[in-house]
Amino acid sequence: MKTILSKIKKIFEPSDLTKGSILKGLLRFMIPLVLSLLFQQLFLLTDSIIVGKSLSSNEIAGINDVGCIAGIPINFCAGIAGGFSVVISHKIGEKNLNAVRKSFYAQIIMLSIATVVLTLACVLSTDLFLRFIKLRPSDIDANKQMVYQSGHDYLFIIFLGIYSIMSYNFFFATLRALGDSIAPFLFLALGVFLNIGLDSLFIIPLKMGVRGSALATVISNTFSSLCCFIYLLRKYKFLAYQKGDLKWEKGFITDHLKLGLPLAMQSSILEIGIIIMQMCVIKFDFNPDGSMVAGNPAQVGYSIACKIGLMIFILYEAISMALLTFLGQNDGAGKKDRIKKGLMYGSLISLVSYLFLTSVALLLTINGAYMHIFLKAENITQEAIRFGNLYIKFCMPMQIILVMLFICRNSLQGLKKPLYPFLAGIGELIARTVCCLFLPVIVNGGPINSAASDGAILACYAADPLAWFIAVAIMIYPLLKTVYGKSYKVDIDKLKDN
Repeated sequence: MKTILSKIKKIFEPSDLTKGSILKGLLRFMIPLVLSLLFQQLFLLTDSIIVGKSLSSNEIAGINDVGCIAGIPINFCAGIAGGFSVVISHKIGEKNLNAVRKSFYAQIIMLSIATVVLTLACVLSTDLFLRFIKLRPSDIDANKQMVYQSGHDYLFIIFLGIYSIMSYNFFFATLRALGDSIAPFLFLALGVFLNIGLDSLFIIPLKMGVRGSALATVISNTFSSLCCFIYLLRKYKFLAYQKGDLKWEKGFITDHLKLGLPLAMQSSILEIGIIIMQMCVIKFDFNPDGSMVAGNPAQVGYSIACKIGLMIFILYEAISMALLTFLGQNDGAGKKDRIKKGLMYGSLISLVSYLFLTSVALLLTINGAYMHIFLKAENITQEAIRFGNLYIKFCMPMQIILVMLFICRNSLQGLKKPLYPFLAGIGELIARTVCCLFLPVIVNGGPINSAASDGAILACYAADPLAWFIAVAIMIYPLLKTVYGKSYKVDIDKLKDN
């Protein structure tokens, strides 16, 4: 029994990524991240599946339409927490636990302030966001009114629960920076199962509709965050508050903000680009006379295809998140050779993953098989399948560019070079905006509506790979120069040996 308990305890020991086999260390750290992100997507997709099987196509369209808006504060929270966590990963590499603890409490204060401001701003701007994506109430068109009301109710509750999103991202990012990827996975899994139960309860017997879906998400996030916080303080005793932890040296807060704010802004900018993409897609669901097409096939098809894309993205994201922590710890330790090899292994793992996952995605387009995962049969139409298949067949093979984007972005962030990912985010936004506004109209030879050609649809979808390419073009040279350039910091271990 003692042997079993010791083995279980060893599993929960944080990874020191500054020593040992690089490939084994990356894989050991990455696999729980993959599982965590899978469950995170399941956390989100559970809403879509239960809603898709239980509610009308208009209610589904409402949730899908505002998903990208809800993603703005969600990505801001994930970005700022991820940026702040780089400070902790560097201090772990330096073996400076006092600095880790001070950073932990500084982040709690800064993120608490950010949460209050973000919640107020988003709640007060709910209707403004809806008008921005052309969702307005209607006394004439019952379909428009249903889509609007569903989107409004879902978005308002998610905004009220921003505190749960921020704390969830903060505690999980802190654990990853400490080298612990097992515990976040387990707590996230518990949250997912709770979300499934609450979704089923609120939507089916209690008939709470989209409000029940949003409420289940907020409660589940809160539960996972609370479990994570208790575990952090019990497992990592050095995080227990000590007198003087809130006395910071000059530039201490600035160091955090330099890493957190650019990544937060970049993540939010990317979501704004996706909103612009969504606005382009919505146009294909309006008839030339301005009425909405029954069943919203463009929105449904595109949104379901994007959900498949999200399930595939998570492996790339997990690899890049593992690289962020790996590079952060080794950068703090000054181990240049491990950084080079880690980047190489991460790139190879990403390439193999791309070849496999792209093949799976293309196979799922046969007879629109992926649609049946999320929707009941009566909500699936040939038009929705057409829109979804066009996106998967066109964009999924282009994901090799997205793979490079993830690696460049998180590697630069882990090496404390946040400016280039931020600039890349702006480049993405500009590229996606220009493409969505002009290219479909040019290809179609006139205004976009339900009668537009397949070429116009593909022109809209082209915004994704074009934006990815622009971002990679901005980041690739700074990354290579940082890792392989002569100006890189000297290996601390070699200095000690000498």
